[in-house]
Amino acid sequence: MLPVEPKILTVSQLNFYVKSVLDSDPRLNYVFLCGEISNLTDHYRSGHIYLSLKDNKSVIRAVMFAGNARNLKFKPMEGMKVICRGRVTLYEATGQYQYYIEDMQPDGIGALYQAYEQLKEKLQSKGLFDQSHKKPIPYCPKTIGVITSPTGAAVQDIKNILTRRFPSVNIILCPVLVQGDNAVPQLIDAVNKLNEYDLCDTIIIGRGGGSIEDLWAFNDENLAYAIYNSHIPVISAVGHETDFTICDFVSDLRAPTPSAGAELAVPDRNEILQNLDAQRQYLSSLMDKKLIENNNVVSEMTTKLLSLSPDDKIAKLYNDLDFLSQKYENNSNRIFQNTANKIELLATKLESLNPVSTLKRGYSVVTNNDKTVTSVKDVKNGDTLAINVTDGKIISKVIGE
Repeated sequence: MLPVEPKILTVSQLNFYVKSVLDSDPRLNYVFLCGEISNLTDHYRSGHIYLSLKDNKSVIRAVMFAGNARNLKFKPMEGMKVICRGRVTLYEATGQYQYYIEDMQPDGIGALYQAYEQLKEKLQSKGLFDQSHKKPIPYCPKTIGVITSPTGAAVQDIKNILTRRFPSVNIILCPVLVQGDNAVPQLIDAVNKLNEYDLCDTIIIGRGGGSIEDLWAFNDENLAYAIYNSHIPVISAVGHETDFTICDFVSDLRAPTPSAGAELAVPDRNEILQNLDAQRQYLSSLMDKKLIENNNVVSEMTTKLLSLSPDDKIAKLYNDLDFLSQKYENNSNRIFQNTANKIELLATKLESLNPVSTLKRGYSVVTNNDKTVTSVKDVKNGDTLAINVTDGKIISKVIGE
């Protein structure tokens, strides 16, 4: 038997043959592979992701093309353990067999949750969740902008609670999709439009509960920045009480449910009225108390002023003056009367001593050289005497003793 001459192949032929063998094996066309990511290269321009998958003994080159990479809900990272679905084939140009990844999930944690945690950490590191950036919610808003689905139960709950608690508030409904591929652009556009035209005082954005997939539109990075840049305060009211989204963290206030969001957006009119009535009663009692205190102060000051008033002193002085005047008048009258009595008494006495009176009674006064003659010794013979009588003077001469 003649030996068979070996067929000589080119490298390209060999690689093509091996690739054909690998591609024809159905077990290699649908392979789930678990491994750790290494040598990760993310080509942002093309969208392709190149990496290696390894375990503690072996490594395999892998690639995920842009069409599949766009569907990822998380960002692959170096050292991350993942479970992949794909096919094994050979790259003819290099003769290296590799794994073409069609889908990838984090090992031990959901892809959406992984993406949520990654975005949360990223935005938190950039300060989008800082309390210093939170704006206060107006206490009595005139207009509320509600961004939600127009057909869900959430919008009815929000409207009912707003009108019941604060009937005077205006409501602007921005109807949007709250899940699906078109939800995010509509949510962002609604936030931007309310801000651009300054249409309201407070924004409520949200929807009812659901799975993480249902709520995924509220975990979008661009929506987070739209809320962060909103000059109108935003209340996030997404899902149930246990649901948390990126929207909750970046908003100015997080409500556990859409109904709670409506309650946080406006005050209760009845509570306001009760509070006003209580304040009125308090102010009334405070005013009454203050009036009583002021009246007491006025009374004390009046009493003090009266005690210090010059009116009493002036009245007392007037009384004293009247008393002194009366006393002076009485004393004057008495002195005058006494004096008059004394004068009258003296007059009477003088009258009794008045020589004229004596002369009128038939007596006469004899003078010698203007000296009254009271004794025969006062004259001598030959003296010329003047005899004074009531109607004149008689001149006589002494002719004997």
